[in-house]
Amino acid sequence: MKEILDFYLRLSQNNNKPWFDEHRPEYEATKKKLHAIAEEFIMGVEDFDPRCKGLQVKDCTYRINRDIRFSQDKHPYKDWHGIYVCPKGKKSGMAGYYIHFEPINDLYFVCGGLYNPTKEVLQSVREQIMLEPDAFHEAVLSCGEDYHLNWDNALKRMPVGFNEADKHSEYYRLKTYEMYKPLTKRDVLAKDFIKNALSYLKRTYKFNEMLNQCFDYAYDPDKE
Repeated sequence: MKEILDFYLRLSQNNNKPWFDEHRPEYEATKKKLHAIAEEFIMGVEDFDPRCKGLQVKDCTYRINRDIRFSQDKHPYKDWHGIYVCPKGKKSGMAGYYIHFEPINDLYFVCGGLYNPTKEVLQSVREQIMLEPDAFHEAVLSCGEDYHLNWDNALKRMPVGFNEADKHSEYYRLKTYEMYKPLTKRDVLAKDFIKNALSYLKRTYKFNEMLNQCFDYAYDPDKE
């Protein structure tokens, strides 16, 4: 991992096409190592979440090129890397398991959950919380004290149709349902990094499964 982190750090300091073209062989070597890590990660997730079987590296990783058409930041390349393993792949909109590293900001973490759900899925999750507040709260707690929910974009008020007096009503205000566990660079450089990451993320399975059941219900053509 040290070579991978070193490459992304230098890329962040030289984020332009001439530098990237000059160092393309190094990038290709880094990409190969990342694909091997992604394969190990995918296989590990398959062992505890059967919904994630049959995925390939391309289903769980991201292009290094940034879409700069509508961005004020014109740097052409991502200086971070993430691997997202979820049912049907990263574009499915389903809850899953994520690894992130960003050397320039010393930002490393694993995350389980549902990012930026559609309004249909968000409604389904909130309704599930209303029906079984204790079960949802227990799923959150089952991730462990070293995880925390992402409250960054939570609503300041209750969403329409939901009651603040309900048990665990604070969860209604969330717009994304993600459990984060911060890591350190030392964690990422550890020999057993992927094995350790999988052990951390396995604890989010119950949380993810509840969210993915809500996803299933949101798009069930036979629901009432």
